[in-house]
Amino acid sequence: MENIFDNTEVAFAVKTDAEIERAYFLFKIIQSEPMVKIGSKITQFALKAHLPVEGLIRATVFNHFCGGVTEEDCMPVIDKMYEKGVHSILDYSAEGKEEEAQFDKAVSITLGVIDFAKEKPAMPFAVFKPTGFGRLGLYEKISMNEPLTVSEEEEWKRVVERYDKVSKAAHDNHVPLLIDAEEVCMQQAVDDLVEQMMTKYNKEQAIVFGTLQLYRHDRMNYIKALHERARAKGFHIGMKLVRGAYMEKERERAMEKGIEDPICKDKVATDKMYNDVMKYMFNNINQMAIYVGTHNEESAQLFKELIDNSDLKKDDKRLWFGQLYGMSDHISYNLAKLGYNVSKYLPFGPVKDVMPYLIRRADENTSVGDQTNRELELLKRERKRRNI
Repeated sequence: MENIFDNTEVAFAVKTDAEIERAYFLFKIIQSEPMVKIGSKITQFALKAHLPVEGLIRATVFNHFCGGVTEEDCMPVIDKMYEKGVHSILDYSAEGKEEEAQFDKAVSITLGVIDFAKEKPAMPFAVFKPTGFGRLGLYEKISMNEPLTVSEEEEWKRVVERYDKVSKAAHDNHVPLLIDAEEVCMQQAVDDLVEQMMTKYNKEQAIVFGTLQLYRHDRMNYIKALHERARAKGFHIGMKLVRGAYMEKERERAMEKGIEDPICKDKVATDKMYNDVMKYMFNNINQMAIYVGTHNEESAQLFKELIDNSDLKKDDKRLWFGQLYGMSDHISYNLAKLGYNVSKYLPFGPVKDVMPYLIRRADENTSVGDQTNRELELLKRERKRRNI
């Protein structure tokens, strides 16, 4: 059977020859773990020392994985992708901020994206990262049921207000809102808060979406229990499904603390968890909406087959495929050409503030060697097709 993801002409239709060459160069570097580690350290040092490297970063890795510095910067990328049926999710990707003013700024930016998206079919979702709205240490204390000080109680109240303000705006403007997942040590507080927002704003349809990191072995039990509560309370569940982004850190933490490793034992178990949760949600689609965030061709193919073998339309708004900008174009564009709902996470923000995100992207690609090899294989094929 023909693999629909092998069509490189469709996959790279929006890329110029120069962009193909840049992508090939970057993935060749990412293929080498020592190069990534050395490059990351040099880049961090250069930025901290205010050396003139920002232009070089922007012309290479930043422009490949990010849409721009501001929302307006991203518009040419958004329009170009939408011409091929691929939607954009603007993702303010400044990481590592711990000040209240920065949390309020993230709320303001998210509200701006919602306002922007309500008039723009090319932008079907807004998104935010939990640590963009509050301190990791605070989420962790609440997740572990540790007592809070009076000032921490007030601080948490402000976090809840930020979630509610953004969720209400999403609901009032009919713009679904994706809330990312983060480290296990803080995730319980996030899950509880997301459920509060779902209970309040998902009465008619899924507006607020949580995220399931399916390299965790407890996530099927979690979604089944959440489903029971949703039936009892009368709300819809929206979930983005991902494999996960903190595996090494989670395993090290479990070993240090002498607690159970929260991660599935191997990749086979992770893939099974991902696909089983996807099928469970699809089988309960009348009360759920699914955003399949995956760079895995087998999971994307399975979701496509579930849709094809059902009575649902390809563009049913409860069914979405998603990939990160700069990666897996062969999945995104080939599915979009066939009429499925497809989006790209499009990170933006000041170069210096987005560097932690970019370094994490490089590290993750280095650790998933098969994926990087696949990107290179397809880029080689397209270079040959174009005679570059």
